[in-house]
Amino acid sequence: MKHNFLTIAIIGTMATAFLVSCSKELNRQPPNTVTASQAFSTDTGAKQALAQVYSSFALTSPTGPSNTDLVGIDAGTSDFVRLLWDASELSTDEAVCAWNDPGVPDFHNMAWTSGNVILQGLYTRIMYQVTVANAFIKNAKAVQKSFSGQDATDIGYYIAEARFIRALDYWEMLDLYGTSPFVTETSPIGVGSFLPPQASTASLYAYVQSELLSLDSASAMVPAHQNEYGRADQACVWALLARLYLNSGTYLGASNADYTDAITYSSKVINAGYSLHKVYHQLFMADNSTNNPEIIFPIVYNGVSTETYGGTTFIINGAIGGSMSPTAFGVPGGGWAGNRVTSSLANLFPDLTGTVDQRSLFYTSGQNETINSISTFTDGLAVTKWSNLNSDSTTPAGASTFCNTNFPLFRLAEQYLIYAEAVLRGGSGGSQAQAVAYVDSLRSRAAPGNTGYQPSSITLQDILSERGRELYWECFRRTDLIRYGLFTSQSYLWPWKGGVASGTGVASYLNLFPLPSSDLSANSNLVQNPGYN
Repeated sequence: MKHNFLTIAIIGTMATAFLVSCSKELNRQPPNTVTASQAFSTDTGAKQALAQVYSSFALTSPTGPSNTDLVGIDAGTSDFVRLLWDASELSTDEAVCAWNDPGVPDFHNMAWTSGNVILQGLYTRIMYQVTVANAFIKNAKAVQKSFSGQDATDIGYYIAEARFIRALDYWEMLDLYGTSPFVTETSPIGVGSFLPPQASTASLYAYVQSELLSLDSASAMVPAHQNEYGRADQACVWALLARLYLNSGTYLGASNADYTDAITYSSKVINAGYSLHKVYHQLFMADNSTNNPEIIFPIVYNGVSTETYGGTTFIINGAIGGSMSPTAFGVPGGGWAGNRVTSSLANLFPDLTGTVDQRSLFYTSGQNETINSISTFTDGLAVTKWSNLNSDSTTPAGASTFCNTNFPLFRLAEQYLIYAEAVLRGGSGGSQAQAVAYVDSLRSRAAPGNTGYQPSSITLQDILSERGRELYWECFRRTDLIRYGLFTSQSYLWPWKGGVASGTGVASYLNLFPLPSSDLSANSNLVQNPGYN
């Protein structure tokens, strides 16, 4: 299933390039020999067009890893997962990077500005994905009535999936920037004639919430756990709602926090037929699409047909250096010696060998736990969580640098932890006993047979620590620390926070990233986040 839809995605991105080209106005329509009416004349053509909506998560361009479909953005700063990882991990206690590439040191130093090229690329990539989704929705709706039978049902599902992807993108804007230019399929089209209005935090939250609730209440999505691998279904809607509600106090203020609905929707996912994969490490290997009951929605990669220097290729290669062997991680031609962890993450585990907790996946040989120099790869423990090996330790055919490992945007373990935290924060409809049981199930997988490692009770601090152990390097940590009031605070420090070896608190406005100066110059409707020029 993985390679089937992936192949469709590759064909679709080339066949339906008419859909959109990114511009400062976010709505440019380039000329192409393939018209919308032709591409959407059959169910197969519409599915190929839908594939472009998905493939923008995985590719910087359908024409190769050194190219980008974003105007004015370098290919190296245009991949969704790579940029999200930088923003979500390098700004926290979970990672540092040895590279001095433009924008990278800003995250350790917590000194980013509106000119940071990584934040500009991330913003532009997300809004490009919104625009691709808008174009698909508009074109699909225009021909929807011409289909009948199963084809009509399929087109309805395709539209719903594109709406979900758009809601996910707007949630990312809400979480990262707190605001966003706002466009839908009904927004005017015309180069230079329309400048998108700015959505406030409250209005953006309301839009994401209403769109997801609409998709759920109308049963518009393929039922939970029943869609083709790599495509969104109803469980994805529930999972994003649970994540949205868990962070509602961050977005709307503590008095508007909605932990009850976080319990409601995480429970829907938990009861939808998913289960924990038996071996934690196999969740992050090259064949993690095979017999995996835990991943709810992945970004799909193939090291041969979807080459990219972002995604899991970046995560895996960036973590290999020092005395580590790239071949031992399924990338014999790779190893970029960049990213490691701080001692704050390592200290969450009982030991560094994985003897007690199998999620403790660190490479220690020749590595110093203390980071004296960020630019020295051997300062800081290396991470072995991600790999391009198959679960039987074989290397995928043709592997060199590019990776097959899929990136899980949503998986069941997160929903267990959402439920537990929402209960402890006072949400209704759950129970302390069930919250403990869900955390216990994660600990039991991590330490099979070690009954002394299972909790009898849990606190909010326990949940934050458990999220660190379970979800590290999966783009959660920044959001988690903000929700706990620790991201910028002097009360929680880690090595090199704020650019100081021992760590220091920073200004609270850094809880949001700035809008790019380039977009502010292009769109007079946009107002910069407080604290930034």
